[in-house]
Amino acid sequence: MSLTPQFLDELRARVLLSALVGKTVKLQKAGREFRACCPFHNEKSPSFYVNDEKGFYHCFGCSAHGDAIRWMTDQRGLAFMDAVKELAQDAGLELPAPDPRARERSERDNSLHAVMAAAARWFEEQLGGIEGASARAYLDRRGIGEAQRKAFGIGYAPDSRGKLKTALAQFGEDALIETGMLISPKDHGSDKDPYDRFRGRLMIPIRDARARVIAFGGRILDSGEPKYLNSPDTPLFDKGRTLFNVDRAAAAARKSGRLIVVEGYMDVIALDRAGIGEAVAPLGTALTEHQLERLWRIADLPILCFDGDGAGQKAAIRAAHRALPMIAPGRSLRFVTLPPGQDPDDLVRSGGRPAIEALLASPEPQVDRVWAHELAADPLATPEARAGLKRRLGELVAVIGDGDVRTQYGHELRQRFDALFARSPASPQRRTPSRDQRGRIRWQPPEPPASDRARAIGGTGIDRMLVRAIFRGLARYPEIIAEQAEAIGALALAETRLERLRTAMVAAAFGERVLDRAKMSAILAETGLDEATERDLATNGLAFSFLRSNADSERARRDLAAAITALARRPELEAALAAATERLKLAPDEAVFAEQRRLRAARDEAEQALAALAAGDEDLV
Repeated sequence: MSLTPQFLDELRARVLLSALVGKTVKLQKAGREFRACCPFHNEKSPSFYVNDEKGFYHCFGCSAHGDAIRWMTDQRGLAFMDAVKELAQDAGLELPAPDPRARERSERDNSLHAVMAAAARWFEEQLGGIEGASARAYLDRRGIGEAQRKAFGIGYAPDSRGKLKTALAQFGEDALIETGMLISPKDHGSDKDPYDRFRGRLMIPIRDARARVIAFGGRILDSGEPKYLNSPDTPLFDKGRTLFNVDRAAAAARKSGRLIVVEGYMDVIALDRAGIGEAVAPLGTALTEHQLERLWRIADLPILCFDGDGAGQKAAIRAAHRALPMIAPGRSLRFVTLPPGQDPDDLVRSGGRPAIEALLASPEPQVDRVWAHELAADPLATPEARAGLKRRLGELVAVIGDGDVRTQYGHELRQRFDALFARSPASPQRRTPSRDQRGRIRWQPPEPPASDRARAIGGTGIDRMLVRAIFRGLARYPEIIAEQAEAIGALALAETRLERLRTAMVAAAFGERVLDRAKMSAILAETGLDEATERDLATNGLAFSFLRSNADSERARRDLAAAITALARRPELEAALAAATERLKLAPDEAVFAEQRRLRAARDEAEQALAALAAGDEDLV
C-alpha cells in the first residue's frame, strides 16, 4: 500500500482535531482555539492548545506538538499505519487498495492474531484453575497481585503435551505451529504428532504497540532449564525488533518524560509494582539496532538500568557500543547500575520507589560509560598501553555517523585523555604575564566570558549554596580549574569575596605548571583569601560527594565539573528558551518549535544534573 502526500493531506483535512483530542481530554474553548491541561505531562494550569484551523496541537509546557496522525501515534501508542487506518475508517476515507499479496498477508496475520488472543485467554483461565495453584503461589511470593496479573495478562501453561492443542483445536494444527504454540517433530524428520511448546510455566504475553498478543515468555516455576522460554520467531513476532511492555510503556513514558530499559519481564513488572510504568525490556538478547530505534521513537535519552553483576555490565557496554553509530544531536543513551547482587525486584522490596528513583535521578551519560569502560579495560602503566587506549577511543569515535556528534565525542575524549596522561602548561596564547607587588611573574588567565543575563541570575537560595560548594570543591581539587576556566568565569556570583576568590584561583591555575591542594592553600594565604575561603565556604548545606571526607576522588572531580558546567549554562539556556517560546506564541512555526524543543532539552538536562548533584544525605555534609 502506497500512501501519497495528497492522501495524507486529505485525511488530515477530514479529521476535526479538537473532536479527536476531545475523546480523551477535556477541552475548553479559548478564542479560536481549545485549551486543556496537557495529557503528556502533569500540570495544574492549562498550557496545551488545539488549533483546528491549522490542524495541530501544541503544549507550551512540555513541547508536545503534532497533527491528528501524531496524536494517534504519541497519545494512543499506535504504529503509523495503524493510526492512518483508524483515522481513515472514522473519516469515511477509503485507503488505497493493497496489492493481492499484501491483502492475503493481512488476512493471514488477522487469523494468527486470533490464535494468540485465544491462547492468552486460555492461559489466564488455567492460572485461576486447580492446576494454576503453584503458579498463583509463586506470584504471591513475588508480590504480584491480582491487578498486575490482569494488567499484564499473566497466565499458566499446565504441564501437559496436549491440553493447549486440544483447547484450540478449532484453529487447526498448522496455525498453532505457525504461531509457535505447538512444536512439530515433523520439522526434524520425526513422524510424531505436534505437541504443546509451553508446559508447566508461568505465561507472560508479549504484545505489539497495538496491545495485540504476538508471542509469549514462559518462566519455569521449579528448577529446570531454560529458566525462561520465548516463542520462536513467527510471522507476527520478530524477537530482535520487539520490546516487552512497549504497548503500556509508550504512553507512560511520554507523561513521565523518560523511558527505562531493564533486563527482563520480571524487572518490568517489579518497576510497575513500584508505580513506574515506563519500563521495557529486550527479550533475552542484547539490544539490537532495531530495538534502539524503537526506544528513540519513544524517548530521546532512554535510561538503561541493568544489574550490577558482570553479565549486566557487559550488556550495558554492548548497548553503548552498538548505539554509537546511531547517536545524533539530542539522541543518546543514559545508564544506571544497580547495586551488586540486586535486581529491580530486590530494590523495590527493600526500599520501594524511593530507592529506584534515587538511582534514576542521576543517570550516567553514554560518553562517560564508554570512557570508563575503555579506561578500565587494561592496565595503563606503559606508553604502549596508553597508546592502545588512545587508538581504541579513536576507533570508537570513528563509527559515529553524525558528523557534529563525532566531532564533539572526539574533542571530549581527547580532553579526558590529555587531562589524565598529558598534563602540560596551558597554551601561552590563552594567558598573559604580569608582575605582582613583589616583582614576581604571574600568568593572568583570559577574561572569563560572562553575559549580563548570566550574572543577573543566581546568587541566592540553592544557587548560592551550589556556588559555595563549587568553590570549596575547587579548593580541594584545584587541578581541574584550568580545564573549566570558561565555565567558572560564567558563574553568576553575588558576593565580592567569591569574585576575588575566583580571580585568584583561575590566575593560580594558569600560573603554575602543576597545581595541587597544598600550592593552592599557599597561594590563597599569600593573597589573604585563605581565612575568607574557610569562613565563607565552611557551611554550604549540601552533600556533594566531593565535599565528603570519604569521597572517591575520581567521582568527586566528575561531580564538581558537572556542577560547574550545568550551573554556568543554565542562565543562557533559560533566556534563549524564553525568547523562543515568545516567538512561537506570536507565530507558530516548525523551525522555531524545533529550536524551542532543543533548548528545552538542554535546559532540562542542566536542571537534572544540578538536582542530582545537589541531592545528598545531610549527615554527610
